[in-house]
Amino acid sequence: MSVLPIGLPSRGQPLEASLDRQPLPPTATDKIPATTGVILAGGESRRMGSDKSLLPLDGERFIDRSYQLLASLFEEVLIVTNSPEIYAGIPCNKVPDCYPGRGALAGIHAGLYHADQPQIFVVACDMPFLQPDLIRYLCHDARRTDVHIPRNDSGLEPLHACYAKNCLPAMAAVLESSSRRIIDFFPAVRVAEVPAESWQRYDPEGLSFRNINTPQDYFTLRGRAGISSLPGTKTCAG
Repeated sequence: MSVLPIGLPSRGQPLEASLDRQPLPPTATDKIPATTGVILAGGESRRMGSDKSLLPLDGERFIDRSYQLLASLFEEVLIVTNSPEIYAGIPCNKVPDCYPGRGALAGIHAGLYHADQPQIFVVACDMPFLQPDLIRYLCHDARRTDVHIPRNDSGLEPLHACYAKNCLPAMAAVLESSSRRIIDFFPAVRVAEVPAESWQRYDPEGLSFRNINTPQDYFTLRGRAGISSLPGTKTCAG
């Protein structure tokens, strides 16, 4: 086990709360440095019964909303998909899984493997209420660790998190075993959990983590009054 700088944990241990005492990122319009935005669009959508990334909301598909936001934050955006023709109209690189059929961990691995930057911010394609200030905050402190991941009352949010290139060997080892859980590679890397009291400064209601898994989820979303006025749901020209 390598010796880490003071203030950082051993591998497999959560980063101490001192990470949260770092200066907060300024409100800015500049692109986030040294980070690639990654959208995972390779899920099978079994519970939905159709491709979730193509569902419309406020006149846009989920995938277009996510792409437009990430493109405003990062110089490089990747879509991880084994069906790139579906997203031909989106002007970014589409990259395949290196381990097809191995779930979300394989998608994160593929995004990290293909990214030009030393770290990635990952989001699933069915999370339509991303908050740009929260993304900036997560990426701001992520360079001090290997995984920078929010925790809420339901647990960790691995599909709204930052991952460093250092994670690739540990991810590959898990993918080559019989396991597919994202967190199974965490003991081999440095993990910083972001508590609710920290991320709620940027997303008090946890809108960023709301995903759409079933037709009922989607109909409930469509039926909510004033949905277009929620923070982070500004319609972008597509």
